[in-house]
Amino acid sequence: MTSTPGSAGPTDATTPPPPERPSHGAKKRVPSPPPAPVRRFSPAERLIHRTTAILTLTCVATAACLYLPSLAELVGRRHLVVTVHIWTGLLLPVPYVLGLASRAFRADLALLGRLTPADRAWLRAVRRRRPARPSGKFNAGQKLFAGWIAGATLVMLGTGLLMWLSHLAPLTWRTGATFVHDWLALAMGTVIAGHLWMAATHPEARRALRTGFTRPR
Repeated sequence: MTSTPGSAGPTDATTPPPPERPSHGAKKRVPSPPPAPVRRFSPAERLIHRTTAILTLTCVATAACLYLPSLAELVGRRHLVVTVHIWTGLLLPVPYVLGLASRAFRADLALLGRLTPADRAWLRAVRRRRPARPSGKFNAGQKLFAGWIAGATLVMLGTGLLMWLSHLAPLTWRTGATFVHDWLALAMGTVIAGHLWMAATHPEARRALRTGFTRPR
């Protein structure tokens, strides 16, 4: 009986081992999805902030052109600059008043107008230069800035009206209004510059105001 080649003896090719079966107790690890972004500001709040920022910066820029001789000579057209400055100042409270129709805006106003024990702890941490600073949606610094800028805007509006409608007030009132308006404008310009610097150094805050969302902590 003739045998065919390869029918007897070991073959040259090795047989691959069978695949390993997972044990019954082992579970396949599924990667968890990334956390969803958290909504921080509504579209109405972002529109209010953007409109108020444009009006405020326009007021500051026109005021600088009126008070600094070098800018006044560069820009010229003083009457037009005065008109823009007056009307942007009069329009400043309008976004706030219209924003009261938004429930989210009213809720944030309630948060901004109330200091909590966490805010006092935040202020103590800042004074003592501690890195851990507890806060809620708004920290104590943001609340103090919002309250100060709102009060200063009302004072600027009142003194500006006295300066504009000069025939309705005696000379002493107009003189006092001019003094308060000028010095408070300088203080507001300094505070707003600090606010812009803080915004430049906190990209997550800019992202929240730009998109309405922030990354979860």
